[in-house]
Amino acid sequence: LFRLNAIGMTKHREPQFLPLRTFCCVSCACIHRWKLNDSFILPRPGSRYTLMGGNLHISHLNKEEDVGIYQCLASNSFGTIVSREASLHIAYLENFKTQRRNPVRVREGQGVVLLCGPPPHSGELTFTWIFNEYPSFVIQDTRRFVSQKTGNLYIAKVEPSDVGNYTCVVTNTVTKNSVQGPPTPLVLRVDGVMGEYEPKIEVQFPEVVPVAKSSTVKLECFALGNPVPTISWRRVDGASFGRKVDINKASGVLEIPYFQQEDAGIYECVAENSRGRNSVKGKLSFYAAPHLTEKPQDVQKTIDDTLVWECKASAKPKPSYRWLKNGEPLDPMEQDRVQANNGVLTIGSLNLADIGMYQCVAENKHGRIFTNAELRVVAIAPDFSQNLLKAQTLARQGGDILIECKPRMSPRGVISWRKGKEALRESHRVTVLDNGSLRISNVTKMDAGLYTCVARNQFGVASSAGSLLVKEQTVITSPAGHLDVTVGESIVLPCQVSHDPTLDLKFTWFFNEQLIHFGSHGAYFEKRSAGDIMIRNIQLRHAGKYTCAVQTKVDSVSIATDVVVRGPPGPPVDCQVTEMTETTASLSWGPGMDNHSPILSYTIQARTPFSLGWQAVTTVPELLGGKQLSATVTDLSPWVEYEFRVLATNSIGTGEPSKPSKKARTKEMVTPARVNGGGGGRSELVITWEPVPEELQSGPGFGYVVAFRPLGAQGWMQAAVTSPDASRYVFKNESIPPFSPYQVKVGVYNNKGEGPFSPVTTIHSAEEEPSRAPGRVRARSVSASEVEVTWKPLAWSNNRRRILGYELRYWGKKEKQDTASVIRTVGNKTSVLIKDLEGSSTYYMSLRAYNSAGVGPQSIIVNVTTKKPRKDSQDIAGTDCVWFCASFSLSSSYLLSFLRVHCFVSWHCTNVNRVTIGDLTCRPSWQMMRCFQLRNNSLKTSANSPLHLGSAVRLLVILWLVCTSPTSVK
Repeated sequence: LFRLNAIGMTKHREPQFLPLRTFCCVSCACIHRWKLNDSFILPRPGSRYTLMGGNLHISHLNKEEDVGIYQCLASNSFGTIVSREASLHIAYLENFKTQRRNPVRVREGQGVVLLCGPPPHSGELTFTWIFNEYPSFVIQDTRRFVSQKTGNLYIAKVEPSDVGNYTCVVTNTVTKNSVQGPPTPLVLRVDGVMGEYEPKIEVQFPEVVPVAKSSTVKLECFALGNPVPTISWRRVDGASFGRKVDINKASGVLEIPYFQQEDAGIYECVAENSRGRNSVKGKLSFYAAPHLTEKPQDVQKTIDDTLVWECKASAKPKPSYRWLKNGEPLDPMEQDRVQANNGVLTIGSLNLADIGMYQCVAENKHGRIFTNAELRVVAIAPDFSQNLLKAQTLARQGGDILIECKPRMSPRGVISWRKGKEALRESHRVTVLDNGSLRISNVTKMDAGLYTCVARNQFGVASSAGSLLVKEQTVITSPAGHLDVTVGESIVLPCQVSHDPTLDLKFTWFFNEQLIHFGSHGAYFEKRSAGDIMIRNIQLRHAGKYTCAVQTKVDSVSIATDVVVRGPPGPPVDCQVTEMTETTASLSWGPGMDNHSPILSYTIQARTPFSLGWQAVTTVPELLGGKQLSATVTDLSPWVEYEFRVLATNSIGTGEPSKPSKKARTKEMVTPARVNGGGGGRSELVITWEPVPEELQSGPGFGYVVAFRPLGAQGWMQAAVTSPDASRYVFKNESIPPFSPYQVKVGVYNNKGEGPFSPVTTIHSAEEEPSRAPGRVRARSVSASEVEVTWKPLAWSNNRRRILGYELRYWGKKEKQDTASVIRTVGNKTSVLIKDLEGSSTYYMSLRAYNSAGVGPQSIIVNVTTKKPRKDSQDIAGTDCVWFCASFSLSSSYLLSFLRVHCFVSWHCTNVNRVTIGDLTCRPSWQMMRCFQLRNNSLKTSANSPLHLGSAVRLLVILWLVCTSPTSVK
């Protein structure tokens, strides 16, 4: 009916001169009254209170008389309701007392509190401080703090620059006027400097702080101390602060806007410095004024009826409820009939005295809320003007009929029926229901006639009449059936009926309980004569239950026909890849609908990112029968992502494919083997591998991806090698440290994409040549043909230069050093024996260390002279035997024979691990060649090295030593 518009607080620095204050009560045409602090205001001519259209005007506000709680009451012929309450406060701010304040004396380093002591006021205040003179204001920081609760100024640690006069300035946020207090001098004491001490919290917040829902709460915390304490905040329950929380560490204020239930809890302020820490805790409790969630609605009831109204509100703490009738509490004398319990109002046996305006009041200590509803109780004599009986009611012979009788009357009276002029007698077929309606079961022709409903209560009697006509029953003569058809055929579904000729028929067809809209189902459904329909070019989706419904004004009948459509199978289900190899995939699936024709076979199709759509694939078994629910797909490409689907076929055709399987990748093709590396020139990283054979390259465009990184690094550097025959890659960069460990891997790619990488291998970059020459090189003659050379070895290994062995160069006195013979040792040897030298000859020798990067500097050159030959020594010179191969078939063999110094000797070499008398057979595949020496009538192996004979070899040279005594050959 109305709303109350009232400003909750009126503030002015001179309230007695305010000309007017208006409270607005907007409503219908009502009589309005106002209460102040539960007492009615009586506006009189010439008074400060005036009513204008329900609004209360107050002139010349007085803070002594007009402050309080206002409430409006509105009344009309329907009742009275009261408005929500409004509070009136008058803001003001008086001046400070003019008396002077005594100086505050403190030591340097000591904390101090300067009191503001605001004058009498009403309304919210803000505080600032002037230092010495305006406009020099105190700036708040970690050392200085102005409390907006008390107005006091806090200095955590006084410094000499703080000496001066301090003036508190108070401002009323409503009236906007400000006043200044008397200055307070701050003076330093001369009896010493304050030492360090732990924080002392001077600004604290209460142990319990109630906070309203959606409001903003500010907590203040500040401490004195030397050194200046730091302020920090935390929630005791460990929860983190939300984004909305503002922590101003400099001024020691924690601000939480839009406070909600989850913000409630215990908060702790911690002040600490190097001397210690102190803390203070306080609990923020959440509260909310009532908010209506369910309101009673206006209602109209009849006499003796029961009213139930429910009123619900959300609040914290939970609200209590009370009810008002016409602005007054409910009559306690009616508590047996009128009950109010936890917001539910129940009134039984309603009467006219219960009419009025009701209000539910939900309240807690933080506020209250009102809601209104009107109750009307009516008393009416029986009246059929709005609900006359039907003039004619049609009934089916053998059916049931209900004739409704709904007069308007209050209270509810008695209803009776007549047939013709006689009272209707009830039977097992004829019944008057509780609501007054007449029900006739198993209707016959004898039930036809004129029926009258008579209603009466204490206020009067009324009646209404109508005729009942009985018609023949409608019967469908077409039998229910079951039809089997094949996709593409056309069928007719019949629906023939017999019926009362005086009634019109309406035919309706349903497919699977859904109405068929002819014309909107394409060209498939077509109406025929009478109630028949035709289905043309029938499809699988047309299989189901068809219902013909026939309706007249008195009855309705229906008949159903089941149509089975045979067609190609439905899509198989659950197509899955169970196993993948490099070139095969194992699949399984489930059968789909066979659509009334058994499945004969399955077909599998595959798709890749590189294929043009779906392609049929070869399988094992090759033919997939109707009961086969798994197969292996063959001839796939390695390392390619595949999708598969399955199609089923029966005698009618091939159906829709299954949903594609999840994408699955065949296993990778062969990766490069024996990935290794090392060596190379300065600032080089050499990576080697064994090339992938052509038959395993899985397509054109084959190449290698070389990836490498320093050991311990995260990212990989990569390079493409496009030649499929390549087996080596060299990365050169001046920044590569010598002999640094690198992780390397080699992958493959072709035109279809990249393949896998080999396992990671650790190699080293090129090392530097040895930087020092071996020392203490000595040579001594052992015999006429042998010299032993010794030396002092170098350090075996370091971070940049390793020693793999030593290189000895020696040459004769008449030869040049460039043509010197070379002997290399492996490992950390310290001597070598030079053989096959000439006796009584001078030889020169030099020694160098070597590694994979090359040889180091040359040692000093030493010389030695071999001993004279012994007279009984018989050294035999070597002889070359040369011949040409006639054929390079693997089955070819050769016979080598020679004769020398009365000795015919031949070697037969079928297995190079032994030497026998006979033929020497060499095959053109690779063999092991041996050189033989005869010393003192004994045969021994002096050298052993592999010999590879490729297709380009046409000349074979064999070295041997002739013997002088054939009997010594074993």
